[in-house]
Parts: sequence; structure tokens; C-alpha cells
Amino acid sequence: MDRRSSLKAMFIGTVSASVLVEACKSASTTVAVATDDDRMQEEKDYLVKVKAEPAFFDEHEMATITVLGDIIMPKDATSGSASEAKVPEFIEFIVKDMTEHQVPVRGGLRWLDLHSFNKHGKSFVSCSHDQQIGIVDEIAYPKKAKPEVAQGVSFFNKMRDLVTTGYYTSEIGVKDLGYMGNQPNQWNGVPDDVLKQHGLAYTEKELKECISF
Repeated sequence: MDRRSSLKAMFIGTVSASVLVEACKSASTTVAVATDDDRMQEEKDYLVKVKAEPAFFDEHEMATITVLGDIIMPKDATSGSASEAKVPEFIEFIVKDMTEHQVPVRGGLRWLDLHSFNKHGKSFVSCSHDQQIGIVDEIAYPKKAKPEVAQGVSFFNKMRDLVTTGYYTSEIGVKDLGYMGNQPNQWNGVPDDVLKQHGLAYTEKELKECISF
């Protein structure tokens, strides 16, 4: 199973449930998929208020989030990457909407750069892709991670939840899940074999009055 399939399975299961449930308390999960016509006026006003606030992350932090997000949710043959789904913008919104995420995420970004400087003498975004993957591999698997990278493990777990939630509540992510939503259908009554099992049948009057497709 590839990374995208694994994350999709975990998202449908439990890995991002806490973030998704919490985000559902506000308009956060609708940022990427809802249109203004879908929202109540209170939601529209709230989104305007939050978006008007000064940016929380600086340019370097956003670049780091973008690189890390695309490692967690890379582009594949059928769907776009996390950055293409505007996941970094989602995370910027989330930390302003739910401020309890601000310290853990910013602290984690700083830990990531410090760890990268200690290993390679440069920031995470300045590393080669192979070097970035090497660092991620150290913190992406809690059961295999060394005790000295525990802070990195905690940070990566949070980022994986945020990225997965942001991705699968975006238009790209919803399409990747294959979610069709409510679809119009046509019902032609209870099938004859089911009616016969229960000793029932439609009357001639019912059949004439009902539209048959």
C-alpha cells in the first residue's frame, strides 16, 4: 500500500478524527470545499474576520510547511499534492482559528530546522529531497523513533493530522476519496421478487398511478 492509500485509509478511520471533529465546530473544514452560497452569514462574517488577521507564519515557516506537506501528501498519477490542494493555507487558517495549535506547530518547525542544521548544516527546506526524507523517516514512525527525537515525533504526528485533514476536506481530496455526495436517483418501487417473498403485490391502481422508469 502506498503512502496516499495508507493516509486515505487512516483518514477514513481514526488518525485525523480528533482534528476533524474539532475543526467541524467552526467553519474550518469548509474553507476549501464550500462556496459563499453554501455558508450562513455568520460563517461568512467569521471567515472574513479570521482572514483579515495578520499572518501567523512567516515566509520561511510557510515554505517549510509546504515542503513537509508535499512529503506527507505528494502528487500522484491521479491527484494533486498537498500544496496544490492549498493545505498550507488551511493550516494557516487553522492555527488562527484554533490557537492551541500555534505553539506546538511553531515549536515543531523550529525543532525541525535545528535538527536539520545539526545533521546537514542547513535548514530543512534547503536540504536535498533525499536529506528531507531521511529526517522525516526519523520522526514518522513513533515505534521506531529514537527517544532523542520525541519532540519531532509529536510534531510530525500533528502535522500529519493537519495535512491529512486539510487535504481530504479540499476539492482535490474529496475527489481523491471518490466521495459523490447526494446524487439524484429514480425509484421504481419495491422489486417484484422482494414483494413475492412477503406475499405482497402492487394493485393495478397503484401501478397505473405510479411513474415507471
